[in-house]
Amino acid sequence: MTEVSLLAALEARKQARSRPGERTDGLRIALAVEGGGNRAAYSAGMALAIDEAGLTDAFDDVYGTSGGALNAAWLLTGEAQRWMRSWAWPEVAAARITDPRRMLRGGPVVDLRRLVHHVYESITPMDFEAILANPIGFHPMATDARTGTGVDLAPFVTDRDSLQTALRASSCLPLLAGRPVRLGGRTYVDGGLSEGVPYRRALADGATHVLVLRTRRADQHAAPPSRVERILLAPYFLRHGWKAGRAHVDRHQTYTADDLHLAEASAAPIATLVEVRPPLGSPEISRLSGDLPSIADAIERGRVTMNSALGRDESVGPRD
Repeated sequence: MTEVSLLAALEARKQARSRPGERTDGLRIALAVEGGGNRAAYSAGMALAIDEAGLTDAFDDVYGTSGGALNAAWLLTGEAQRWMRSWAWPEVAAARITDPRRMLRGGPVVDLRRLVHHVYESITPMDFEAILANPIGFHPMATDARTGTGVDLAPFVTDRDSLQTALRASSCLPLLAGRPVRLGGRTYVDGGLSEGVPYRRALADGATHVLVLRTRRADQHAAPPSRVERILLAPYFLRHGWKAGRAHVDRHQTYTADDLHLAEASAAPIATLVEVRPPLGSPEISRLSGDLPSIADAIERGRVTMNSALGRDESVGPRD
């Protein structure tokens, strides 16, 4: 078939009311969602805009890393518009997913069990069964602690428990979130160490078109870990997997290569690989930020930016 741009392909599927698993256009369209801890508020807003535009069903697969995997999961529940803004909700913050004081008691600074088994069960109930039943493929990315390589955990996601475990594995920040998460006989840490922007896996799996939701502005670049950070993390990686430690040290190089590739691809005359990034001047949200107004602002900015990319322009500002 004649090459068609990503945005044109999405609109054509929407107009045709095309359904996952019942395509006739010969395309495979994927969504790739970058993580970054609470910086994923930006990609949350972008994913929210996609759902509001009625485009979720236009995708065949959704790939997500760390916080991006959480946003991808919400998108596939069919309830993104109800829960995606919960990144900035006081009742979620009150659950204290992030609490440095726990480290004084030998616990993790970031308690992913509390997130998945308390917040996602009782405060903002995530419909895990809907994700499992969704014909859109869900691909949470993690880093194999022993080999340092990126791994698509989709083959291990077979039921509610393994899905919850995969979400924890994809988001398991070294040291801060405790020991690596075990799934399928292997142990995993945060996917950001190996494939922070998981579009390359989508392409390797045969995607013809990929929409990439970024959480860094174009003028924000990943930096190598500081000497202090490397010293603090060294015992963790020596115990749980030194190759993952090597991936942690080198990940800024992967991000740099991704930035160049995605910028060039997005500028192509008929773009089949497109990134959407927070606009220049957007506030920087740290991985462990607890600033709820800033997080809420990031969600809205991501939403507005995605709407603009889709040709649905509106001003940044609170919704009625």
